[in-house]
Amino acid sequence: MSGPQVDCPPALRRAALAALSAVGVEDGHLSVQLVEPERIRELNMRFRERDEVTDVLSFPVDELGPSAGPRELGDVVICPQQAEDPEEAVVHGILHLAGHDHDTDRGEMMALQAQVLGGLRGRS
Repeated sequence: MSGPQVDCPPALRRAALAALSAVGVEDGHLSVQLVEPERIRELNMRFRERDEVTDVLSFPVDELGPSAGPRELGDVVICPQQAEDPEEAVVHGILHLAGHDHDTDRGEMMALQAQVLGGLRGRS
């Protein structure tokens, strides 16, 4: 197995790989982009009809929901000026791409996000 193909800024690669591992994606493709506030506002309006700058947006491709295995996950778009913690933003975005939704689950997504971030920062 070759592992996931992650196109992202080098500073976020470790967080992206940790999030992919946490959701069981051992092979597949993911793109992470950093954009200016104007661009993320435009994307937020176009795709979510929200005329505001946000920290992170996720654009899934395969929309399989939470499932492991080879995936064409999609794109995570982060606005560094809006995101307090870019690593948290990339983990959050990837969990959404993998089918998790903190608006409808019972805290599972945020718990998994905390677990991934804790592992990255040497906390359990």
